[in-house]
Amino acid sequence: MKQPTASKPLLHLPALVVWCLLMLLMHVSLAGGRVAVMLGALSLGVSSAGVGMLIAAFAFLPMFLAVFTGRRMDKTGSYRLMWLAALGCALGAFMPWVWLHPATLAVAAVAIGLGHMAFQIAIQGLLGDGDAAKRLRNYSWLAMAMAVSGFSGPLIAGLSIDYLGHRWAFFMLALGPAFAFWAVCKLRATIVGLHVPSERPNTASRMMDLFRVRPLRYALLANLLLSSAWDTHSFLVPLYGAQQGFSATTIGAILAAFAAATFVVRMLLPFIQKWIKPWPMIHFAMISAAGYFMLYPWIENQWLLMGLSFLLGFSLGSTQPSILSLLQQHAPPGRKVEAFGMRTALVNGSQVSLPLGFGALGTVIGILPLFAVSSFALALGAWLTRRGGHDTASAPTDREVMPPK
Repeated sequence: MKQPTASKPLLHLPALVVWCLLMLLMHVSLAGGRVAVMLGALSLGVSSAGVGMLIAAFAFLPMFLAVFTGRRMDKTGSYRLMWLAALGCALGAFMPWVWLHPATLAVAAVAIGLGHMAFQIAIQGLLGDGDAAKRLRNYSWLAMAMAVSGFSGPLIAGLSIDYLGHRWAFFMLALGPAFAFWAVCKLRATIVGLHVPSERPNTASRMMDLFRVRPLRYALLANLLLSSAWDTHSFLVPLYGAQQGFSATTIGAILAAFAAATFVVRMLLPFIQKWIKPWPMIHFAMISAAGYFMLYPWIENQWLLMGLSFLLGFSLGSTQPSILSLLQQHAPPGRKVEAFGMRTALVNGSQVSLPLGFGALGTVIGILPLFAVSSFALALGAWLTRRGGHDTASAPTDREVMPPK
């Protein structure tokens, strides 16, 4: 694949900026869509279990299709799937604006989730070429862009709901993917030209081959645990805020504080990474986040919750660029975008299971014990990945895994 961050401008902007801005627009729809779907469902009288099913719908199909999507992009390039992803995301977000109903909320969740999944894998692949330092720089910029969208998405959703109504919140969230669709069409020749078919072996490859690469397995497991904590926070905070009687704007502000922290820490990462290696940073994020989750049920003041959300975002937001760079570094030849697809599939698997499980448990035992469950899972995850970074240099695999022939 040609270097996507070349100096040649796209749409009169540097290429790296363009890819990050397009991902930002798509991620606004996802981050805000989760809040809008959840609060829209609650306004329609949907139960906690039903809300969990709706949130799980964002990730259900991506869980099964992410690896296939990555393989397809490795083989044929990104343009067609990016075009379809942006269009589907925009149309799905428009549906509840036309008719606010649990059925259209489900359609929006599926369409936004699928569109975001495909678009994100494509952007990660486009930014993945180059040496380790360049990859880390590219992914740090991407992470900062997604931190901005993670901040603005819930805030746009909350403000739109309070001042315009639930239907118009979805209209606002559909504008970003619509513009991304237009931009991808304008950049068709560039995106097609960036693809060089990977030189990968002819025989069929298996997903489990990726797990046999020890550094890759550690990185995938760490990413799964940290992403699960991220999604747990996004799911539990609106339920907890509604239980406390907070307005949609206040709930959106609490979630926005989390996203603002991820942006701040990613701005500081170039300095932090000079002193702290990736795996100590990952383990610190898990342990500190476990402590923050234990504090949540004891706090009812909205300002203190914003502060706690900021601290949690600072911990969890520090790891994504390093994990993406590790995945790119350790993926087998010809399967780099597929490794991103595997990451996305695992993350979406947790996004399906956590809302369903927590939604059902929340109906039975309430919301507060779920924070303790999340804290325990993070602490256990830090222990399970304790060997990360210690033996990867001398023993890259449990057994020598050659790329499939």
